[in-house]
Amino acid sequence: MCIFCKIIAHDIPCHQVYEDEEVLAFLDIKPVNPGHILVMPKKHYQNIDDISEDDFIAVMLVVKKMGKLLKEKLGVVGYNVTENNDPISGQIVPHLHFHVIPRHAGDGHVQWPQSEYGPGEVEEILKKLKS
Repeated sequence: MCIFCKIIAHDIPCHQVYEDEEVLAFLDIKPVNPGHILVMPKKHYQNIDDISEDDFIAVMLVVKKMGKLLKEKLGVVGYNVTENNDPISGQIVPHLHFHVIPRHAGDGHVQWPQSEYGPGEVEEILKKLKS
């Protein structure tokens, strides 16, 4: 049983923000910014590839609700929603979860770097994706 399953089962305490039949949301113990919320399905899915459409919709509705809550209750002007899919992307706990991260002007956090496609690269990528 993964650590998030133990939290969902109430075997490990958390700072719960929201819970319903399908979804749990709680404060991240190592927040990017204060108010950083983790939102996850109660059923164990390793990543976004595995989740059922119904459970995905339930989780995303709570993600939206948590973003609105951050704006209304903490006065944040924006937030990031992220999900790390598989270890190569930074997923540490193998239980699907979304980060709802409050953002503040001058908080020092930057987005990942952007680059440009090389000559002919965008066409090749597009061709592969559409085949």
